Amino acid sequence: MRYLALLIIVLPIMDIGLLLVSGKTIGFFPTIAFIIFTGVAGAYLAKREGLQTIKRAQEQLAYGQIPGESVLDGICILIGAVLLVTPGFVTDLFGFLLLFPPARKPVKFLMINALRKRIEKGNIKIIR
Repeated sequence: MRYLALLIIVLPIMDIGLLLVSGKTIGFFPTIAFIIFTGVAGAYLAKREGLQTIKRAQEQLAYGQIPGESVLDGICILIGAVLLVTPGFVTDLFGFLLLFPPARKPVKFLMINALRKRIEKGNIKIIR
């Protein structure tokens, strides 16, 4: 939880700094155009990846499997889409990374380990 608070403080500071540097380096309008372009491209990619994930989850359910991997992919895609809609270069970078399946693997690994630790500590109750 403390890492999330640190991220919420540090990430916007980095984005604002890079936006200011970009505005001075390449100009105001090219910076705005880049932000709009990454938002539109990110929305398209998030939609495409999200639909593929939903399709994969439905196929797993049709075969009687629990779509655990697809759920984690969906969470990563949702977070990536939110980051891409947020103006800034750092958030766009992390957002794009979360939309590409190979880059999601380490994030999903961290998510699984965090959940496993919470379950072992007894912070999450499993209903059977």
